[in-house]
Amino acid sequence: MICVGTTEQSSREAVEFAAAHDDIFATVGVHPHDAKDGYADIARLAGEKNVVAVGEIGLDYYYTHSPRDVQILALETQLQIAQDHKLPVSFHVREAFEDFWPVLDNFHGIRGVLHSFTDTIETLDTALNRGLYIGANGICTFTKDDRQKAMFMAVPLDRLLLETDAPFLTPVPFRGKVNEPGMVSEVALHYANMRGVSYVQLAHRTTANAETLFRFSAAG
Repeated sequence: MICVGTTEQSSREAVEFAAAHDDIFATVGVHPHDAKDGYADIARLAGEKNVVAVGEIGLDYYYTHSPRDVQILALETQLQIAQDHKLPVSFHVREAFEDFWPVLDNFHGIRGVLHSFTDTIETLDTALNRGLYIGANGICTFTKDDRQKAMFMAVPLDRLLLETDAPFLTPVPFRGKVNEPGMVSEVALHYANMRGVSYVQLAHRTTANAETLFRFSAAG
C-alpha cells in the first residue's frame, strides 16, 4: 500500500507510518490546493526510507485555493526535488493541462502517473507519448460520461495503475460509504470486466506496473 502525502504535515505522517510497516510505502508532496502554505520540508522528506515518489503535486484550476502562479512555482520546485532524488511523481492535474505540459517538459526524464485521471482521449494520448502511467480509481465504476468510459477503455494495460483515493471516490457497490484501501479490489474487478480480461490477469499486470514505476516489491 502507498500512503500519499498532500501537505507537509500529511507527508511527515505518511513517512512515519511507512517507517513503522514493512509493506507500506510513502509519497511526499504538497497538493496544488495547499501550495500557498509552503513545501520547504519536502526536499528533506524525499530522502527518507520507504519514500517511493513525490506527490501528489500538480495544478488545479477547477478550484483556486492557491493562486495559479503559486501552484506553478510549487510544481516546478517539487519536480526538481523528484529529479534530484530520482523519484517518480504522482500528478494531480485538473483543468490545467495547457499549463502543465510546458512545465513537465522542462524536466527531462521525469517518470510518473496522472492520478485520478478522467480527461479526454486526446489528453490520454499526450500523457502516453510522454511515458506517463494512468491512475484509475472508483470513478471508472460509476461514471455516466460516455467519453470517460471510452477513455478508460483506451488505456493500455501496461500503463494502468489502480488506486482508491481513499477516503474519497468510493467505488460501486460501496457508494455512500467511506472509501478504504481494500476497496481497490472492486476497481480491479470492474476494470477487468470492462476490458474483457480476468481479474487475476489485471491484478498481476497493474501490480507489475506499480512495481516498475515506484521501484518496490509488492511482495515485500
